[in-house]
Amino acid sequence: MIDRFKDHLQEAADVLAAFFRDAQNLQKMEQAAQLFVAAFQSGGKVISCGNGGSMSDAIHFAEELSGKFREERPPLAAMAISDPGYLSCVANDYGYNQVFARFCEAHLQPSDVLLAISTSGNSANVLAAIAAAKQKGAKVVGLAGKNGGAMAGLCDVLVVVPHNGYADRIQEVHIKIIHCWIDAIERELF
Repeated sequence: MIDRFKDHLQEAADVLAAFFRDAQNLQKMEQAAQLFVAAFQSGGKVISCGNGGSMSDAIHFAEELSGKFREERPPLAAMAISDPGYLSCVANDYGYNQVFARFCEAHLQPSDVLLAISTSGNSANVLAAIAAAKQKGAKVVGLAGKNGGAMAGLCDVLVVVPHNGYADRIQEVHIKIIHCWIDAIERELF
């Protein structure tokens, strides 16, 4: 069992190291952070979405911004599309592929940013949210894995963890990226 633990931890370290070695990844992270900061500075908000573990990451991002991360500061206007009543209502009436898009249609403004998370880059409901956000004039930051999938070319900034194995390794780097963004937002604004 210990050998298996070592294998998991080594693979996680390798995926993070490979992401970190590519300077373009850090530049894209910075571009995304600048979009988030600009949204908050202009009185806008950030809405985040994803499925499964990516929904958990979307929730974590929003709660750290609207609550607090490391230091005391005013709350920021951020929310994740995660209310079960809302999700089940829209899924029942319009299909699961529309659950994020309808929320974006209702709430996004041109001053806002959508954080769209999909480890494959191909989640139909996340792609629909991106289209809805763009139609509303909002900016889109994408967080994906593998080669970016169908999200490539659709986002204003797309950060990709180039790992073709299981999604958990991609998610482990996603949460590190999210923590970096939250820290950058707090430092820039406060």
